[in-house]
Amino acid sequence: MTTFDKREEGFEKKFAHDEELKFKAMARRNKLLGLWAAGELGKSAADADAYSKEVVAADFEEAGDDDVMRKVAKDLAAKGVSEDQVRTKMTELLAEAVKQIQAGK
Repeated sequence: MTTFDKREEGFEKKFAHDEELKFKAMARRNKLLGLWAAGELGKSAADADAYSKEVVAADFEEAGDDDVMRKVAKDLAAKGVSEDQVRTKMTELLAEAVKQIQAGK
């Protein structure tokens, strides 16, 4: 194996690792967002867990964050929570999710 091949293999492994971490961070963020939204909706602990799973599943409807944001914003609209507030919370929770994953939680 040449040096070039080793470097290419290294880059491919790093890319795969980075993509896996990104996927985990987004899934964790969606779970945290679901738990936060469930709290805003006044759901019980068991209902909050089920709701957070619905939010995670909503992310598979289309690429990007819009599907998750639409679901949560629609559910929280009656509570007076705006789309901007949901987007801000998503950003905050992504940072928290990354910290949790880096800490091995």
